[in-house]
Formats: sequence, C-alpha cells, structure tokens
Amino acid sequence: MIKTEEVYKIGVFNKPHGVQGEVSFTFTDDIFDRVDCDYLICRLDGIFVPFFIEEYRFRSDTTALVKLEGVDTAEKARMFTNVEVYFPVKFVEEVDDEHRQLAWEFFVGFKVEEIRHGELGLITDVDDSTINTLFVIDHNGKELLVPAQEEFILKMDEKKRLMTVQLPDGLLNLDEIEECQ
Repeated sequence: MIKTEEVYKIGVFNKPHGVQGEVSFTFTDDIFDRVDCDYLICRLDGIFVPFFIEEYRFRSDTTALVKLEGVDTAEKARMFTNVEVYFPVKFVEEVDDEHRQLAWEFFVGFKVEEIRHGELGLITDVDDSTINTLFVIDHNGKELLVPAQEEFILKMDEKKRLMTVQLPDGLLNLDEIEECQ
C-alpha cells in the first residue's frame, strides 16, 4: 500500500482527449519527464494507485496528453477526469542537486522549524492562488501562512522530512496566533 509520505502531488488529470484513451494532464512539476520512472500514481477513492505510462506528449509548459496502459477508450479515460496525480518521492531523491527542480507541493508533509521560534508545525498544503506562493502550516491546530521562498530556507533534510527556515523579523508573531486560540 502506498502511503501519503511516499508521494507528492504533481497535478491533476482533466478530461479525455480523443477516442484512444488519452487524458489531458495539468501538472505543476514535470518530474515525470526528468527521471526514470514509468508510472504515475492516482488518488482513487482515497487510495493511491499506480498506473503505468504508455506514452505522453507535451501541449504546453503545464499540460500534457498522457496515455496510460490499459486505458484505450474515451470511456475508460473518462474515469480519470479530475483525478489528482502524484509522483513517488523515492525517484525525486535520485535526481542530483544540479538537475533538481522541485515543485512546492513536494514539501507537503515536511515539518518546519524556524531558527528563532522553533518548531512551527507540518506543511499541510501549498497556496498558489496569488502571485506569492505560501506554505500552509498546521501550528497547534491553527493555520499559519508562510511565504514559500528559497531565500528563507536554510536547510532541508529529505530523509527526516524537515525544513529549517529563517523568516524576516516581524513576519511571524506567534504570540498573537497563540492568543487567538
């Protein structure tokens, strides 16, 4: 059984394309094109299920048409409409640092520590609805929004799923957050 910490979200399948079983795929990370992994993982009924890629072709910087093994009709492809697509973390770890370009969604599930404030909590989501991408952190049951900026990240331990950050003075006021509880 595939566990949540073993994968990270890279996109979503949209609607079928044509009659041969291709599915339109909107992605936030093209890692599937940069590493040697021949499957994608879909979340179906709350369970992670791997599907082998037969072939794919890019339509733009953020969309591709994907043909999955065993999906050879528009009817079968329709079952994948609006299905979230994930990628195995173990393949990302094999990419050397020079060629690594991680999507912010990779960090969902990481624990965040700030050098002055200590442990902030777990990243539960990434909010990219505005021009400034934010990590959504569960801080003792409260939602804490922290800018997802490379310059704030001091170090990362992928094995421990731990990110150490240094945020600018005044960005975090944990006392106010604690008082709101």
